[in-house]
This record gives sequence, C-alpha cells and structure tokens, in this order.
Amino acid sequence: MSGTLLGFDFGTRSIGVAIGQRVTGTARPLGALKAQDGTPDWNAIAKLLKEWQPEAVVVGLPLNMDGTEQPLTARARNFANKIHGRFGVKIVLHDERLSTVEARAGLFKHGGYRALNKGKVDSASAVVILESFFEQGF
Repeated sequence: MSGTLLGFDFGTRSIGVAIGQRVTGTARPLGALKAQDGTPDWNAIAKLLKEWQPEAVVVGLPLNMDGTEQPLTARARNFANKIHGRFGVKIVLHDERLSTVEARAGLFKHGGYRALNKGKVDSASAVVILESFFEQGF
C-alpha cells in the first residue's frame, strides 16, 4: 500500500483533482479537468492514475444538507463507477457536503476574490474532500 490517494470533486463542467498521502493526512491540489456534461477526458484521468499510482480514488458524493441524494449524486456515483470499470482502481465515495464552501473560504482568505476562479475552487474542494476522508480515520 502506497498510502497515496487521488481525490475528485465531480462536476458537470469541471472536475477538481487532488493528491493526498494517508501517512500525513494531507492533500494538495492538482488542478481541474474540463468535462463535457460530466464526461471528462478519460485519457487525462488515465495519465493521473499512471503518474500517481494511488491505492484508491476518493470521489466526493454530493448530498443535500439533510443527507438525502440530489440529481448530481447519481452522476457522481456513475463517474466513480466508470473510473473503477475502466481502470480497476479501488473507489471510495465520501460525503462532500460543504466542501466547496470551505474551499472558497480558504482561497478567499489567502488570495481574495482573485483566487476564486472555478478551477482553483474545484481542486481546493478535492483537497477538502481528501483531508476530510483522512480525518475520519480511513
């Protein structure tokens, strides 16, 4: 086990990506992938998986504040299933409630409004998702 995990913040136009290390419980942004109605460039995902060789991929699961599913929840599950089906990597779905809010607040604190571009927010959200996953002791 490498202890390395890739995290994805699924979106229909942009998918945030982060890399994290189980040993330190920390993650860092890798940027965002463009998506066409939720479909990413699968070659870009293959490249990330080959480069980082994660032991698992953590995909944020968008839920309503009361824990119920929303339309994007099924699409995120489908995205996760496709990664597993195409590449055979272990997938973990992780509750991502408020990850974007937390990511935006952190970016704003360090860079003001200029830091709030879509790609940075999405990759920072992926960092929040991975670090939250680590905090829960997984």
